Amino acid sequence: MSLTLDEIQNFKGKYPRQIWSLFFSEMWERFCFYGMRGMLVFFMISQLNFHEKEANLQYGATQAFVYAFTFVGGLFADKILGFRKSLFWGGLLMIVGSLILATDPHKFFFLGIAFTVVGTGFFKPNISSMVGQLYKPNDSRADAGFSLFYAGINLGALLGGYLCIAIGKGEILSNTISEAMRWNVAFGLASIVMVISLINFIFTQKRMGTIGLQPGHPLAEVKAAPIPKWKEYGVYVLSLIFVPIIMKMVAKTEYTDYFMWTIGPLTLIYLFYEMSKVTVSERKKLWAALVFIIFSILFWGIYEQSGGSLSIFAAKNLNKDLLGLDPNGVNNSGGAFFIIFLAPLIGLLWIWLNKRKIEPNTIVKFGLGFIFLGAGYYVLFATRLFADLQGITSLNFFTLALLIITLGELCLSPIGLSIMTKLSTKNLQGMMMGMWFLASAYGQYVAGIIGAGLATAKEGSTNYDALITYTDGYKQLGLYAVIAGVVLILISPFVKKLMQDVK
Repeated sequence: MSLTLDEIQNFKGKYPRQIWSLFFSEMWERFCFYGMRGMLVFFMISQLNFHEKEANLQYGATQAFVYAFTFVGGLFADKILGFRKSLFWGGLLMIVGSLILATDPHKFFFLGIAFTVVGTGFFKPNISSMVGQLYKPNDSRADAGFSLFYAGINLGALLGGYLCIAIGKGEILSNTISEAMRWNVAFGLASIVMVISLINFIFTQKRMGTIGLQPGHPLAEVKAAPIPKWKEYGVYVLSLIFVPIIMKMVAKTEYTDYFMWTIGPLTLIYLFYEMSKVTVSERKKLWAALVFIIFSILFWGIYEQSGGSLSIFAAKNLNKDLLGLDPNGVNNSGGAFFIIFLAPLIGLLWIWLNKRKIEPNTIVKFGLGFIFLGAGYYVLFATRLFADLQGITSLNFFTLALLIITLGELCLSPIGLSIMTKLSTKNLQGMMMGMWFLASAYGQYVAGIIGAGLATAKEGSTNYDALITYTDGYKQLGLYAVIAGVVLILISPFVKKLMQDVK
C-alpha cells in the first residue's frame, strides 16, 4: 500500500506502470476463456453429436450466461467483495471448471461450463474496472490505456483461440497427444494458464495502492463500515449454488429464453432506482451510458457470429490457402491477431487527434465501429465470388473480412470499457461495467438465434447451397450494421450533451 491513488494516477508518459501487470493477468484469463469459447460449437457438433441449429443455440445460451453473470459479479464487487477478491474468486472457479472439462469433457461438459460461466462473471468486469481507476476523470490518455489493455485481451485470445481448437482437432501435436486425449489436453491447457493469471495478480496487488480494496477496508478511498464476514462468505456459497442452476439452464436453451426475457427488465428497473438517488448531472451521464449499452447489443449480436455460424462456415466452406493454417483456428484467433498490432496504434491515433482537437467524440467512434463491422460482413458476403462448385472458398479473403471487422471492434469495445468508467458514479462503476457486459450477453443470445436461423435454412441442402445461404445472411447483417452506424453519428450531438464534460 506504499502508493496513494494520486501517485498512481499522476503518472508520466502514455501509460501507468500498473496497467502492464493487469495486462498480463487479463491476457492469460482470456487465453482460458477464448480457448474454451473457440471449441464450443465444433466440440458440440463433432463430439456430442449436436445438430448445427442446436449447437448455435447452445453456444448463444452459454455465452449469454457468461456475460450476464458479469453483472452479478460487478454488483457483488461494488457492494461486498471489492474488485480484488471478486477477481481472485472468479479465477479459482474458472480453474475448477477447466479441470472438470479436462477430466472428461464428454461426460462433464455442462458442469465444467457452469463453473467457467460463474467464474468469468466474477473476474471479467472487475479487472476492467481496476484499469479505469488508474486514470483520473477525463484523463484523455484513458482511451489509449484501454486500447493497450484490449491488446492484452487479444494476445490471450490469439494464443488460446488457435492453440486449443488446433490441439482438440489434432491439427498440431497429433504425434505427441493420442487421439483419445486431445480434447482433455485442450481443456486442461486452459486451466494451466488461468493459474498463471492468478499468480501474476497476487504480485500485481502490491503496486495497486487502494484500487480494488473491499468496501469498508480501512484504506479504501470511499469510507464505509466494514463488511461483515458472513456476507463475504455468503457470496462464495451463493455463487457455488448458482453452478447447478446455470448448468441446468445452459443445457436446456428454453430456460435461457425465460432468463433473458426476465433479467434485462429487472436490471433496468434496478438501474432506474439507483439513478433516482444521484444528481441531475450524474443521471444524464447514466442515460448516455444506457445509449451506448443498447447499441452495443446490436453490435455484439452481429459480431459474435464468429463463435457460432462462422465456426461452422470455417469448418465446411473454407480452404487452407493462408499458409496452410486451420480455418477454425484462424476464425477463432484472426481478429485477435489484428488487434495486437492495431490496438496500440489506434490508441495512439486517438491521442494524436486529441492534441490537435480533431478527435471524434465517443458516440461517433461507436458509429464508425458499426460501419466497419458492416463493411466486414459485406466482404464475408463476397467470399462466394471465390467459391468452387463444392462450396469451398478462400481463407485469405475471409481473413480480410476479419481485418475490417476488427477495425470496427477497436472503435467500439475498448472505448466502451473506458466510457462506462467515465460516465458512472464511483459507487456504481462495477454495476455499470456489469451492465456493459450484460448487453454483450444479449448480443450473444441474439447471435445464437441468428446462427440457428442460418443453420435451419441450410438443412438438407448441398455445401454450395449452404455457402449461398450463409453469405446472404451476412450481407443482411452488414446492412443492419451500416444503418446503425449512420443513426449513431446522426444522434451524436444529442448524446454528447448528455455526456456533458466527458469526452
